[in-house]
Amino acid sequence: MAATAATSSYDRLKELKEFDESKIGVKGLSDSGIKTIPDFFKHPPQTLSDLKSKSTQASTNKIPVIDLSNVNSSGHHREIVNQIKEAAKSWGFFQVINHGVPISVLEQTIEAIKALYEQPQETKSKYYNREESQGVMYASNNDLYRAEAACWLDSLKAWMGPKPLDPEELPAICGKEVVEWDLSATKVAETVMGLLSEGLGLEAGKFKELTFSGARVLVAHIYPYCPQPDLTLGITSHTDPGVVTVLLQNQIQGLQVRHEDEWVNVEPVHGGLIINVGDFLQSTIPTGKTLRKTDLLGAQ
Repeated sequence: MAATAATSSYDRLKELKEFDESKIGVKGLSDSGIKTIPDFFKHPPQTLSDLKSKSTQASTNKIPVIDLSNVNSSGHHREIVNQIKEAAKSWGFFQVINHGVPISVLEQTIEAIKALYEQPQETKSKYYNREESQGVMYASNNDLYRAEAACWLDSLKAWMGPKPLDPEELPAICGKEVVEWDLSATKVAETVMGLLSEGLGLEAGKFKELTFSGARVLVAHIYPYCPQPDLTLGITSHTDPGVVTVLLQNQIQGLQVRHEDEWVNVEPVHGGLIINVGDFLQSTIPTGKTLRKTDLLGAQ
C-alpha cells in the first residue's frame, strides 16, 4: 500500500513545470551538485538496456570521409560526385574535409557556444523560452512536455532563414560566431547539395533553385555532467527532418550512426564536418532513386 501511495503522489506535470519555469536547464541542475536526477529524466529500463547493449557492440566500420579539395577540378569532380552519391546511398551520413571553412572558424564557433553555456544562469535565462520556428530559443528538451522521458541536454536554437534573423536577438557572447557559422555552413550545404543533385542526374544548381538552403536553423547542444548516466540519455535515436544537416562536432567522441542494423561510432576528424542527408530530401527526390535514412544517437 505504501508503494502504491508513493507512486500515485508523484505529479510529473508539476515537476516538469517547476523545472521548466526555473529556467536553469540541465546545466543548472548539474552545476548545483545534485546526486540524483529528477524522475522525469529517467528512461524505461528496457530502452536503456537495449541502447546500452547496441552501443557497447558498436561496429568497427567507419563512415565515409570525402575530400572536397578538388571539387572544382574537371579531373576530379566526377569522382567526388560519385563518392557523395555512394555515401548518401549506402550510409546517408559522411564526413567532408577540405571544405573551405577555416579551422579557426570551427574552433571559434565551438568556443563561443561553450562560453554561452558557462554564463551565469540569470544571464542565460532571458533567452529561455519555448517559441519554436522563429527567433532564438534556449531551452532544455524542446519536447519536454511531449516526450515519455526527458533527455539530459540543453539546446540553443536560432532560426536563420528563410526570414533573416536579426543578429541582435542572438546572445551577445556568441552572436558574431553564430552568424559566421551560418554563412560557412550554408556554403558547405550548397556545395554538397549540388554534388548530390548531380549524382541523381539533375543539374548542379537544382536544389538551390528550389530554395532548399533557404530554411535554416542552428542547433547547439550541450550534454552536462550527469550523476546517474545509466538512468537517462543524452539524446534519443532520431533522424533529421531537413534536407541536409551540417554537423560540427567537438573532439569528444559520443556520436553514433546506425548502419545496416549496427551502431557505428563516428570518430571526430580534425577540421572535418559531418553531413547527414535529411528526411525531406530522401522523401522528395523526383527521380525515384533512394537515399538511405539514418538514425543518430548522441551520447553524453
